[in-house]
Amino acid sequence: MGEIEDALERADQEAFTREPPKTTQGRVNFLLKYLSAKEIGEEVGVTADSVNRYRRGTRKNPPKDVAAKIDAAVRSRWQPQVRKRRRKQAAVSTGITVETRAQFGYTAPVGTTDDGRFRRLTVHLPPAYAQRLFEARDQGASDQQMRGIIAEGFKEVYFQDDGSRAMGLSDVAINNIDYLDLDF
Repeated sequence: MGEIEDALERADQEAFTREPPKTTQGRVNFLLKYLSAKEIGEEVGVTADSVNRYRRGTRKNPPKDVAAKIDAAVRSRWQPQVRKRRRKQAAVSTGITVETRAQFGYTAPVGTTDDGRFRRLTVHLPPAYAQRLFEARDQGASDQQMRGIIAEGFKEVYFQDDGSRAMGLSDVAINNIDYLDLDF
């Protein structure tokens, strides 16, 4: 997963109305509603027999890396309707807030720059950009393509201030991301 997809996943998880199961047994039992023991084992890197031992509770403490993979698998499937409702709201009415520390480059009539300094920006993008970002993610877009959507939003909202300045700015790119966080 890329930085944008990771940020989208973290933002999705902030919408949870209930906490996912805490125990390994509870987590595995939850996953078994969606996947077979073999599929879970392949996803987390253990055998189907180990998955069944976790399900029965005869094995309670998986290695840390396996426990982290089980937790990630549960969180990625937890409360899908809550996630869907929140994404729809962002895409239709509330938009998405992007907080980042990154290097930006741009193309303007006088030339191009990759502006070597980092900028820390918190920008609220309109619902249309949230919609495009969610659609791109659902269609399997690369991290670079999703960066392009966010960069285009930054160009319009931040750099051009919704059409009141820097009208000659033709292209903005996010060259290097130190961190990125999304909220919707």
